[in-house]
Amino acid sequence: MLFWTSGGSTPPDATALRVDLLRPGQRPTLPQQPPRSRATPDLARYLVDRSLLSIGQMLAARGQTRQDRASIADIALNEGWLDAATLLQARADCFGLRLVNAMAEPPDPALSSLLDPATCLRLGLLPWRQLGDGTILMITSRPETFAAAVATLPAPLHLSRAALTTSDNLEAAIARQWREDMARNALTRVPLSESCRTWAGPARRRIWLLSLTVLALLALVLTFPVAIFGLLALWAGATLLVAALHKAAAVAAFLTRPDPPQADAPSPSLTPSLALPLSLPEQRPVVSILVPLYREPEVADILIRRLDRLTYPRALLDVLLILEEGDSITRDALSGIALPPWIRVIPVPDGQPRTKPRAMNYALDFCRGDIVGIYDAEDAPDPDQIDRVAARFAQAPPDLVCLQGVLDYYNPRQNWLARCFTIEYASWFRVMMPGMARLGFAIPLGGTTLFFRRSALERLGGWDAHNVTEDADLGFRLARHGYRTEMMPSTTAEEANCHPLPWIRQRSRWLKGYMVTYLVHMRSPRLLLRQLGLWRFIGYQTHFITALSQFLLAPVLWSFWLVLLGLPHPLDGVLPGPVLMAIARLFLMVEVLTIATGLLAVSGRAHRHLLFWVPTLQFYFPLGALAAYKALYELVAAPFYWDKTAHGHSLRPRAPGLVRRLLTRRF
Repeated sequence: MLFWTSGGSTPPDATALRVDLLRPGQRPTLPQQPPRSRATPDLARYLVDRSLLSIGQMLAARGQTRQDRASIADIALNEGWLDAATLLQARADCFGLRLVNAMAEPPDPALSSLLDPATCLRLGLLPWRQLGDGTILMITSRPETFAAAVATLPAPLHLSRAALTTSDNLEAAIARQWREDMARNALTRVPLSESCRTWAGPARRRIWLLSLTVLALLALVLTFPVAIFGLLALWAGATLLVAALHKAAAVAAFLTRPDPPQADAPSPSLTPSLALPLSLPEQRPVVSILVPLYREPEVADILIRRLDRLTYPRALLDVLLILEEGDSITRDALSGIALPPWIRVIPVPDGQPRTKPRAMNYALDFCRGDIVGIYDAEDAPDPDQIDRVAARFAQAPPDLVCLQGVLDYYNPRQNWLARCFTIEYASWFRVMMPGMARLGFAIPLGGTTLFFRRSALERLGGWDAHNVTEDADLGFRLARHGYRTEMMPSTTAEEANCHPLPWIRQRSRWLKGYMVTYLVHMRSPRLLLRQLGLWRFIGYQTHFITALSQFLLAPVLWSFWLVLLGLPHPLDGVLPGPVLMAIARLFLMVEVLTIATGLLAVSGRAHRHLLFWVPTLQFYFPLGALAAYKALYELVAAPFYWDKTAHGHSLRPRAPGLVRRLLTRRF
C-alpha cells in the first residue's frame, strides 16, 4: 500500500515522494503530531514565511479573497505565483496532512455508502479508510474548508480526519468509484413526467405505425386529392395568420418597450482581481463553464485561446471541457495543449444516447461554481461576458435564474448560405427573442451563451438527456416552475454552418427536438396551462405550432405565388376566389414582415453589409422544408439520434491568417 507523505518543502514527484509500506490488511495510522491550535492554519502567512510568496503577493491575495469567493491557494495557482506541485506540498506541510494518491490506492469500497458522489464533489472530500479507532480518514482537496465541511455531515463522519490530495486526483477517484451510478444519474436527472425518455423502447412499432399512417394519408390523397390539399391550405393559412400576429407583436414589443436594467461589467485592468466592481453588493462568485466537445480536434486549440480572452478573475473561473470517454481524437488534440489551472477535462462514461445534455448532466456535479454557463466548441464570447453575468445575477431578483446572450456568426462573408444564416440568427436573437421576452412569453433557449443559477438548475434536474434540443426544452421547464429568463446584451460569435447538407442535418435535429419538446409538455395541457398561465400558454402554442407548420407545409404555401402571379391554382373552383386571394395576400404580408425583420436585425454597423442579401431569404428557407421532413421521419425512427454539427469549416481554407484575425477581432 502506497502513501504520499509530507516532509520538507520539496514538491512531490516520482523521485521525491517517500512511501510507507503496510502489510496486507493493516489499517493506516496517522503519525503523531504536536497539539495545534484549533485555529485554521494561515496558508498565506506560511507561504510568505517559506519565501514562496512575496508580501505584496500575499496582500494582493488577501484583498481578492475579501471581494471574491476564491481561496489563497486558487489565487496563487491561477496567478502563476506557484506551480501545482509546490503548492500541494506547501498545503500539506502547512496543515500537517498526509498526501494520498487516491488512484494508486483506491478508497475502501465499504465506505462508498456513507456519502453520495454529488456531496463528495460539492464538499471536495471522499471517505478513504477507517482507522483502528473507528475514525474515518477522508481525503480532501480543500483543507482550508475541511473542518466546516465535515461539520455538516452526520455522525460519525463529522469526526473524520483529513488527508490531502489534488482536485484532479479526488475527482478521478470519485468518478471511478461511482461510475455506473453517475452515468445512470446523467440519464435520469429530469423527472419522468417532464422527459421524453419514455420513448426509448424499440423503434419497430413506431416505424410500423408511421408506415401505416403514411399509407393511409397517401390513400386519402389519391382518393380525394383536391379536398386534402384544400384542408392543408386552410390549416397553412390559419397558422400563417397566427405566425403573422406573433411576429408582428414581438417586433412591436422590441421597438417600443425598454430593455430591463442591466448591470455594468467592471472595467478590465492589469490586475482585475484587485478592482472591486461597485455594482456588486457581495463577493463575486465562482462561475463554471461547461464546454461539451465531441470529435472537435480542429477547434480545440483556438477554443482555449478564445476562452483565455475572458477578463473574469482566473481564480473564479472554472471551465470544464467535457469529452466522451471514447473520443480519442479530441483527447489527443488537447494532450498537446498546456491547459491553464482554471481549465480541466471531464471524461464522460460511454453510454446511450450519446447526447450533449447527457454529457452536461454528468459534468454538472463536477462544477465548482454557483453560476453555470455553457459554450460550444466554436464559440468566441465577448471578453467581459462573465463579468456582466456575475454583475447581473448579483442585482437580479431570485426568480431570474437564466441569462441568454446574443449569438452571432464570425464567418458571414464565407458564402451565401453563411450570410443567410447570419441574417436569420440576427433576426431571432436581436429582435424576436427580446420581443417575446418583453411580451412576457417564455422563450426557447439557445444552446450556448446560457448562464444559470446552479441551485435552480439542479432543482429542475438539469437537462433532459434524451431531448436533442435540450435548450428549448429547458427554457419552457424553467417557465413552468415559475422561473424567469432574461436576454443579456452580450454577444458570442459562432461559426455559421455554411454547407447545404450539414445545414439540413443540423436544422433537422433542431426541428425534431421542437417536435419532441412540444409533445412532452403537451402531455397534460391543463397542467401546462396552470403552470404557465394563460398568456404564456398562448405564446407557447403560437410559437411551436406556427414554427413547425410553416416548415412542414411550406410547399402548400409556395403554391400561393401562383395566385399572386395570376396563374391557375390547384384549388381554383374549390375555395372561393376571395379566400384564395386572402391567403395569398397573407402569405405575401408574412414574407414582407420576415424581410422587414431581417432588415431591422442587420441594420447595425456590424451587419450592414448583409442588407442587400435579406431578400434572398426566400431561397434560403426551402432548405428548412427538407430538414422538417427528415425530422418528422427521425421523430418516429430515431427520436434520440444526435446528428452532430461539424465545426471548423471556416478555419480550414486559410487557417493561419484567419485564426489570427479571429483571435484579435472584437466582435
